[in-house]
Amino acid sequence: MQRIAYGDHPSQFGELFVPEGTAEGGVVVIHGGFWHQRYGLELGRPLAGELVRRGFAVWNIEYRRVGGDGGWPQTGQDVLAAIEAVDIGPVVTLGHSAGGHLAVWAARHSERVVGAVAQAAVLDFSKHVTRRALELCTEEQFAEASPAALVPIGKPVVCVHGDRDEDVPVEQSIGFCEGEPQAELVVVEGAGHMDMITPGTAAWQRCEEAVVRLARGC
Repeated sequence: MQRIAYGDHPSQFGELFVPEGTAEGGVVVIHGGFWHQRYGLELGRPLAGELVRRGFAVWNIEYRRVGGDGGWPQTGQDVLAAIEAVDIGPVVTLGHSAGGHLAVWAARHSERVVGAVAQAAVLDFSKHVTRRALELCTEEQFAEASPAALVPIGKPVVCVHGDRDEDVPVEQSIGFCEGEPQAELVVVEGAGHMDMITPGTAAWQRCEEAVVRLARGC
C-alpha cells in the first residue's frame, strides 16, 4: 500500500493498493459516514484488501468532510481531484452510504469513471435524509449535489441495498433506480447498513460481483 497526497490539506490523500501482475481494472473506494470528519478511509481498507486480491488496482480515498473544512462543493471537488490524481486506467467508483452518493456523483462528472456501485447510498437529498444532507450543503445546492437531481448519470449504476437498513432507507435506492435508465437495483434480504462493507456477508458479495461486472463492461 502506498499513501499518496493529491492536495495540501491533511484530508487530501489516498491509499493505493496494487495487485501482483497486471491489474484487471481500477476501483476507487469512497468511504461513508454521512460526510462527517469522525469517519475516515479506514472504513474502506477491508474492501480494498478484498478487491486487490481479485486483481484490481484500488485507490482508497480520503476527502474533506463536515467538521474538517469540508462541505459543498469542497467535498465533491476533492473526490474528482482524487480520481484524477492517480492513473489506474478507467475506474469503477465503489461507495458506501454518503460515499455512495459521491460515487454516483463522480460518475456523472468524471470521464475516468465507467460506472458506479452504490452501497446503501444516499441518492436523493430531498427524501428520507434531508436533515443529514443539510449538514453537507444548503437546500439550494441539492440540484447540483443530489444524484437524483442529476439523472441521467450517463454511466451504469448498480445500487445494492439491504431491506433491513437501519440508517439509509432502501427506498433511496428504489426511487433512484426508478428514475435512472442505466441503474440496476439489487436488494439483499435481511441485510443491514454495515453488511455492505463487511467482507464475508452476502451483501458484500453482491457488491463485489457488481464491481467485477462493471469493470469488465458486462
